[in-house]
Amino acid sequence: MSLKFPAPLQEATLIKRYKRFLADVELADGRVVTAHVANSGSMMGLNEPGLTVWLSRSDNPARKLPYSWELVAVGDALIGVNTAHPNAIVAAAIKDGRVPELAGYSELRREVKYGANSRIDILLQEPERSDCYVEVKNVTLAREPGYGEFPDAVTARGTKHLHELANVAARGARAVMFYLIQRTDCHSFRLADDIDPAYAEAFDRAKAAGVEILCYDCHISAEEIRLGSPVPIIPRFPCDPL
Repeated sequence: MSLKFPAPLQEATLIKRYKRFLADVELADGRVVTAHVANSGSMMGLNEPGLTVWLSRSDNPARKLPYSWELVAVGDALIGVNTAHPNAIVAAAIKDGRVPELAGYSELRREVKYGANSRIDILLQEPERSDCYVEVKNVTLAREPGYGEFPDAVTARGTKHLHELANVAARGARAVMFYLIQRTDCHSFRLADDIDPAYAEAFDRAKAAGVEILCYDCHISAEEIRLGSPVPIIPRFPCDPL
């Protein structure tokens, strides 16, 4: 299974991104429209004016902005920028048996309340087994060829999620941090600890508490996005393998 776009995406040229959730783009017919950007990160390296982007269009009359920014091309790579998609991509892959590390659960629930006023992205359950809590993070940053990185900005929310997962693991349930690289040009993953040292510290504490770390890449086209293969996680220090 995969995330299929309900209609063909429209190619456009990026003019600028601003106010985090807005981007002005020029369509193929020369019209300039404002698209919604479902991404709260910095989108470092993906915001340069002139980049080719792909948009989806909604016919919902209640929407103020019918267009949404879905993909961007950087060099030969396609990158998925819509952070509303990763949870659905991972959930569909788990149901389809494409994530062997998370196989063997008969029930999959999404956005379940847990911890201190949080919601887990995916909760896997099976009688006679401990519950499995899966948090999904979207990876779009690549400052060096081949290396996907997270985060691309300081993320207090992401740090909170690591603390919550560590607490889950301490209680004896499974806790999994799942990094989804929505880029077609990355063969490895590492933390961007220079961007957010607090997140990197929380990552280390969570891993020491028993939180499992998974990372997969994606196959991306203008028709669909689907889960790819496991990607190795590169240690930040040679003496501290992940």
